[in-house]
Amino acid sequence: MKGFSKRTDSIQEYYFSQKLKEVNQLREEGKPIINMGIGSPDLPPHPSVIEALYQSSLLPTSHGYQGYQGIPALRSAYADFYQRHYGVSLLADTEILPLLGSKEGVMHISMTFLDEGDQVLVPNPGYPTYASVTKMLLADPVYYDLKPQNNWYPDFEELEKMDLSKVKLMWVNYPHMPTGAKADLKVFEMLIAFGKKHHIVIVNDNPYSFVLEDNPKSIFQIEGAKEVALELNSLSKTSNMAGWRVGFVSGKSEWISAITKVKSNMDSGMFLGIQQGAIAAMSLGKDWYDGLNEIYSERRKLVWELGGKLGLEFERDTAGMFVWAKLPEGKKSVELVDDLLYNKSIFITPGHIFGSQGEGYVRFSLCVKEESIKEAIKRIS
Repeated sequence: MKGFSKRTDSIQEYYFSQKLKEVNQLREEGKPIINMGIGSPDLPPHPSVIEALYQSSLLPTSHGYQGYQGIPALRSAYADFYQRHYGVSLLADTEILPLLGSKEGVMHISMTFLDEGDQVLVPNPGYPTYASVTKMLLADPVYYDLKPQNNWYPDFEELEKMDLSKVKLMWVNYPHMPTGAKADLKVFEMLIAFGKKHHIVIVNDNPYSFVLEDNPKSIFQIEGAKEVALELNSLSKTSNMAGWRVGFVSGKSEWISAITKVKSNMDSGMFLGIQQGAIAAMSLGKDWYDGLNEIYSERRKLVWELGGKLGLEFERDTAGMFVWAKLPEGKKSVELVDDLLYNKSIFITPGHIFGSQGEGYVRFSLCVKEESIKEAIKRIS
C-alpha cells in the first residue's frame, strides 16, 4: 500500500464518535450513564410525519432512486415554510436543494467553493465540522474569536484587521451552537455588508431557530443577502428527525446549481418516504413548536439547577437545545467532564472541543428526559 491521503493527517476522529465508544463501554460494564452530551432529540416526530412515511412506503413505486434535487413538492414545502415562518421568498425550482442532513451540506458547499490553499473563516467556539471539512479539502481554517463580552457575535473590527485576500467562505451559525447566542438581524446586516466588501460567501447554519426562540430569523431577511449568502437548515432538531437526515441549502440559483453538481456525484437522492415525511413536518403549525419548547424550557430549568450545584454560571436568554455553562476560574472543562463521567456516571461535553474559546466551559444537552436530569441532580447532591 502506498499510504493514506494526506487529508487524514489533518483531522481526528469526530469527538463524539470517539467518546461515545467509551460511554457505551461503561454502560456495558453496568454503569448507569446519563448522557447529557449529545444534541439528538429524544422526542418523536409528529404522528403525521410517521404516517406520511408509512403510507409512502406502501407504494411499490416509492423504493427506487429519487431525483437528485428532491421531488418538486418537497422543495415547494420548504419554500412555503420559509415564507410562512421567516417572511422570506425562495424559488422552489432553483433556489433550494434538499440534503441528506445539513452536515452533508457543509461538505458540499466547501467542495463547491474551495480549492487547495484557500482560506475559510471559522467561528471559535463553533461546530467542529466547519474546520475539519476545510482541512479535508486542504484549505486553511482561519479562526475568528467569539467572546462572551460581545454576546458571542463576530468582532468586525478584529475581522477587518485580518488579511482576507485568500478567504472565500465564512461560516456563521445563529442561533449559535454551543453558546446559545440568539440570531440578531443587525449582526446579519453587518455580516452581509462584510461579505460584499470582501467578496466572501457567508454561510449561515440555521438548525436551531425554532428551539427556545419565539422569533425565528433567517439571514435572508436582510435585503441583498442572496447576493452573498447561503443558508443551511435542517429538520433534525425542530422536527425530531435527526436520524432521518433531512436538510436543505438555499441561495441564489447560480450557487445552488453549482452545489448540485457536487452533490449529484456523491449520492443518489433521498428515499421518497422520508421526503413525504419532511413535507408533513414542514406543514406543522406554531402549536408544534410551542409544545416542544414547553418541554425544553422545563428541562432547561432543571439543567440550570444542576449547573448551580456544580458551581457553574450561565446566560439565561439563549436559544437552542443546549446550556452553555462557565466553570469557575482555573478549572479545566475536561477535568469536570471526566469527574462527572467516572464518579457520577453523567456525561456532558467539554467546551474545548468547539475551539480554544470554549475552554473553561461545558455544554449540557436538553435532549434528556426530566426524570434523568432530576436523577443527575440527586447524584450531585
